[in-house]
Amino acid sequence: MIKEITSLQNPFIKQLVQLKDKSRERKKSGTFLIEGEREVSLALKGNYEIETILFNPELFSPEQLDDLTAKPPNLIEISTEVYQKLAYRDTTEGVLAVAKSKNHTITDLVFDTDNPLILVAEAPEKPGNIGAILRTADAANVDAVIIANPKTDLYNPNIIRSSVGCVFTNQIATGSTSEIIAFLKSENINIYCAALQASTEYITQDYTKPSAIVVGTEATGLSDEWLENATQNIIIPMQGEIDSMNVSVAAGILIFEAKRQRNFT
Repeated sequence: MIKEITSLQNPFIKQLVQLKDKSRERKKSGTFLIEGEREVSLALKGNYEIETILFNPELFSPEQLDDLTAKPPNLIEISTEVYQKLAYRDTTEGVLAVAKSKNHTITDLVFDTDNPLILVAEAPEKPGNIGAILRTADAANVDAVIIANPKTDLYNPNIIRSSVGCVFTNQIATGSTSEIIAFLKSENINIYCAALQASTEYITQDYTKPSAIVVGTEATGLSDEWLENATQNIIIPMQGEIDSMNVSVAAGILIFEAKRQRNFT
């Protein structure tokens, strides 16, 4: 039986607004809000546990729910006013879901290969950049994405939006720089750090062995700890007036060079 909520004053709706707006509430409850049919579908494909699906029948019919899952969880029909209050995007798809967060500790990483390719991003601040990095990682089908010293939680609605759901399709871990370096070394994974200092051109390196491509922020680059522990610091030659590019663009160039060397396997 489908429940109906039409009031913005409903306690559950107020709770969901907090879930959308506040990282603290997401961490406290261990849940987060997903918006959009594709994003909900990818979360289900990524084995996320969906607690509730909310839909606005003017935009999303009950029949469309069958395309999301054969066994829908708790279903709630919501009014247009309630949907607009909960929706993060300007585009209207009419469906949202409440899902349980996953554990993203470094020790939970499992590789299906003995020759993994990993993308590491240190201290990315902008959710849009994190989302773009996750899209790149999904496109390249890397074995894991690791975020060092994260500045925001992975379930920020702008990360979900900008990653077009790729936050659910990648294997993701978070941890401190020291923890991640120790993990990579324990797994005998070469560390290639994108940096200006003591660097060689990225195309000169061999990424066909277990490799981690590490990128930092445009403003400050990577911390010294990464540079001191790198197998090799690498650089993308700049041919214009500036000496850096957007972190997600740089990550894409480096990761796809590694994929090219691996013949896109």
